[in-house]
Amino acid sequence: MRQNSFFDVEAKPGGHDAARLVLYALGEFQERGLVLAGRDLPLDRLRGAFRRAAAAFGAPEPDDEAAATTLDALGAKVRRVPSFVAKHPFRVVVPEPLAEKSRRFFLETKKRD
Repeated sequence: MRQNSFFDVEAKPGGHDAARLVLYALGEFQERGLVLAGRDLPLDRLRGAFRRAAAAFGAPEPDDEAAATTLDALGAKVRRVPSFVAKHPFRVVVPEPLAEKSRRFFLETKKRD
């Protein structure tokens, strides 16, 4: 008998569902062969992964503020840059443990499908 995990919780608007979507997006980003951990990435670089994750979950794509808040809550270092510097005014550094957790989450989720 399989025991439920933290990520098996029913979807709640703005709750764990946002974290699942972001974890999935970060894992999918890595599975495309792109390096995630320890890089100072513009949020714009992750927008495609967020769009594909939203499509996979049948959820709306998170806006910049929601994505930045969720990334920060998961343990990424998020900093705002002036809006004249970038269209999506955030830079993100994902630590190695979060990158590994998101990769595992993505692989487990894909295995279930």
